[in-house]
Amino acid sequence: MDLTDDTLMGGQVRLRQPRDGFRAAIDTVLLAAAVPAGAADAVFEAGAGCGAAALCLARRTGCRVTGIEPQAALVALAGENARLNGLADRVSVAQGTVSATLPAVAAGPFDLAMANPPYLPAGRGSRPPHAGKAAAHVEEADPTLWVAAMLGVLKPRGTLTLIHRADRLDALLAALAGRAGAIVVFPLWPKAGRPARRIIVRARKGARTPLTLAAGLVLHEVDGGYTAAADAVLRGAALDF
Repeated sequence: MDLTDDTLMGGQVRLRQPRDGFRAAIDTVLLAAAVPAGAADAVFEAGAGCGAAALCLARRTGCRVTGIEPQAALVALAGENARLNGLADRVSVAQGTVSATLPAVAAGPFDLAMANPPYLPAGRGSRPPHAGKAAAHVEEADPTLWVAAMLGVLKPRGTLTLIHRADRLDALLAALAGRAGAIVVFPLWPKAGRPARRIIVRARKGARTPLTLAAGLVLHEVDGGYTAAADAVLRGAALDF
């Protein structure tokens, strides 16, 4: 596997990741910034990849993150990245999928759960030719299975957080219906006045509080640079809902 050496959160996290295939980007950092974890919390991540979001969250909060990832090469790379960042005692990734029995290490219960699921439904659009990128971008399991896996390992009233495409909001809400409440939908606006392409959804297991549509975050200025608020989050600040 051809790897690159990169950094996230303004250099706070070092990351070795595949040159080809899925690569961690701002969605990864935004997801980690949106998880309301504390140092004493245990967090589950579905689809952890090479550990990027887990490392960002553990670095920011000091929490413990246990992830699952179907690709064996990425599981090994996640372990290497955890050691590289001095976080091997707080970040671990095991091989497993949301559509099969979760590994014993991910049995929970956890205080929180997070995921950056594949964005594209199977059969819609062109499948990426690179196998690793296809696995990361095209659903093998729909949002219902992702949400079920996350809720299944959470403690009662535990919180789950997902980042997804805005046009998949209906599927996410359907998957949460009757199982979680206190749902907050947080749009990520590419620029002021532009439709949101990404959303962050947060919900609490077993809660009944009505849904909230948050103000969201504008990512880019007119000239293409990051807004001050977005830049602060990408450098390690929490994303305040």
